[in-house]
Amino acid sequence: MKAMVLDAPERALRSVEMPTPVPGPDDVLLDVEACAVCRTDLHVVDGDLEEAKLPLVPGHEIVGRIVAMGAQVAGLAVGQRVGVPWLGGTCRHCRYCLAGQENLCDTPVFTGYTRDGGFAEQCLADARYVVQLPDAADPAHLAPLLCAGLIGHRSLGMTGDARRLGLYGFGAAAHIVAQVARWQGREVYAFTRPGDTDARDLALRLGAVWAGGSDETPPEQLDAAIIFAPVGALVPVALRAVAKGGTVVCGGIHMSDIPGFPYRDLWGERVIRSVANLTRADATDFFRTVAAADIRTEVTRFGLEAANEALSALRDGRISGAAVLVPG
Repeated sequence: MKAMVLDAPERALRSVEMPTPVPGPDDVLLDVEACAVCRTDLHVVDGDLEEAKLPLVPGHEIVGRIVAMGAQVAGLAVGQRVGVPWLGGTCRHCRYCLAGQENLCDTPVFTGYTRDGGFAEQCLADARYVVQLPDAADPAHLAPLLCAGLIGHRSLGMTGDARRLGLYGFGAAAHIVAQVARWQGREVYAFTRPGDTDARDLALRLGAVWAGGSDETPPEQLDAAIIFAPVGALVPVALRAVAKGGTVVCGGIHMSDIPGFPYRDLWGERVIRSVANLTRADATDFFRTVAAADIRTEVTRFGLEAANEALSALRDGRISGAAVLVPG
């Protein structure tokens, strides 16, 4: 099979021919139909996340068809479409797993980071952690839901019943969260890179009541804000934008250092919190919402061997919505 492989951080991925992987007892082997390109993939490739398995096939927003299964797999069938998210496995016995917080597992497996992912024609996944997906939908439009959507969903849950919601960094995750928030009856305020008119236009088209640069002040105080951009300097900015009792959620796996800020910006029972990974329960809940709210994704398609081009476009802010690799 053909795959795009990372040999070392800060190097371009190279196209290689690899043997078709063989499923273990709990695994399914997939023909990859689509794999979205996530900002986390950038953090892996750029060396911001330092514990990657190397060499590595990145990619963790995978849509594929099952072509083979391990002997212990139950409840799935050859030919079925499934999705493979970032959380690829857990220990199932640490205190977090036993408490229903498997996203905080002490010894997790992460797709496209500690286990080969979906920048390939085929991949393996632990059958216990895949998501069953609709058979008729376009796989390229499903792929961003498997991380951008799921992390956005978990982040949105951290904002409680906030009515005025700010989204800092209007990319793959925010363009999905905005639709869910509008469906829930919230007001969305979108903050983009200064001068990014494409992102502003997309936000307004998706129902945002206001869109502006991250250096601008919204016309109303926010009840909560989610920061998807990996920019620590946005934390104090968002704190100043939320009203007393408001929450600032950091939705990324990596962020530059947060600068110092005066205590008065936090005072008034404002809260800063992070979101880590996802759970299988998150996936079940989110895909119910996707169906009920008729969530649509904006995608730019790339061939598998154009993975480096897709990563560069994402890094430079040249993607509106989500980038998706489509093998073949």
